[in-house]
Amino acid sequence: MNADPAAVHAIVQPLSGWAFGPAPRRGTRQVRVGNVLVGGDAPVVVQSMTNTDTADVASTVKQVAELWRAGSEVVRVTVNNPESANAVPRIVEKLAMMGIEVPVVGDFHYNGHQLLANEPACAQALAKYRINPGNVGFGKKRDTQFAQLIEFALQYDKPVRIGANWGSLDQSLATRLMDENALRADPWDAGRVLREALIRSALDSAARAVDLGLPADRIILSCKVSGVQELIAVYRDLAQRSDFALHLGLTEAGIGSKGIVASSAALAVLMQEGIGDTIRISLTPEPGASRTQEVVVAQELLQTMGLRAFTPMVTACPGCGRTTSEFFQELAKVVQEHVRARMPEWKITHPGAEHMTLAVMGCVVNGPGESRHADIGISLPGTGEAPAAPVFIDGEKSVTLRGANIAHEFVDLIDGYVERRYGRAAQPA
Repeated sequence: MNADPAAVHAIVQPLSGWAFGPAPRRGTRQVRVGNVLVGGDAPVVVQSMTNTDTADVASTVKQVAELWRAGSEVVRVTVNNPESANAVPRIVEKLAMMGIEVPVVGDFHYNGHQLLANEPACAQALAKYRINPGNVGFGKKRDTQFAQLIEFALQYDKPVRIGANWGSLDQSLATRLMDENALRADPWDAGRVLREALIRSALDSAARAVDLGLPADRIILSCKVSGVQELIAVYRDLAQRSDFALHLGLTEAGIGSKGIVASSAALAVLMQEGIGDTIRISLTPEPGASRTQEVVVAQELLQTMGLRAFTPMVTACPGCGRTTSEFFQELAKVVQEHVRARMPEWKITHPGAEHMTLAVMGCVVNGPGESRHADIGISLPGTGEAPAAPVFIDGEKSVTLRGANIAHEFVDLIDGYVERRYGRAAQPA
């Protein structure tokens, strides 16, 4: 039985009126971190962190440069001892000599007040200080040492991230809230009390910083946990209770696919709701793998959600029994690696190329359709199909490729398209 075209049209037509995309970004105060804006109307910022010994200047400079080239817009380094604090100005200076002006953030725990006092050049060179209210000090020293850090931020005109963490929660605050909870007529469960302690740790510390004179537009907050549902619950609550810019990320997300999936699941939900101004994907690198993977994942998450564009996106066929050849897999990899390698240059010489869409498909079933939807797409022959690969450009069939040089010829077509559409000659006067 054939479907009534009018009935089909009646079902499909309403789709054209649907509004797709994330909710409007939550309104926040905007913070300047070096040459990068966080919050307000600024795009969601990608950041990462080194895992080198910061005192090893050469290794740290090399890794910061790698992270920056991969697309990290802010890079955090550990500052945990006098040697690392002494190295920071030299790291920033060497990066500047290389033409890399990425903001470098100092990550302080326990002794940050002493290190900044003893190394004023470090205090000046850093673009931001990260303070953990759970271990800035203990007992009576906590308030004093926190105040000292805020005084340095004021003295050197630096923003701070007040970053509470599930693994280093302020135990005195948690105990006090547990005691208060025991007196409730309808007590909360322990998990909710601990989430409240985490949120209060960040908000109370931010309020204290403001009381000490630090403007609210120099404060970014984070409340990191390692569980997806806990992170979503914490940030929804935090977003309702403040207008500070928020840094998102699971802490200790994990290795490989586990870390990628967990981070993407949590951050996608929050960003879809308009929550989050800067993100980090805290991946444990595979042995011998580059630290830059966490930057690539963060970029791909933002781009997949339609929040930002960093590099041309490649739609590729997953393969099935119709695609017995591995050539389409190899071509998809070649194309993805080529455009990612060219993007640092294209970003300068061919602005807008990051919005380009590409398709590498493996057979006639979805190949021509997906290829027409892309700016440039290729439909490779599947099992039993003629050994020809039609290429579609801007929705129209342009050329058919054959033979052993399909990969090289297709990449050339991509480069030519970028030149024609995004080259300086193509830019409006």
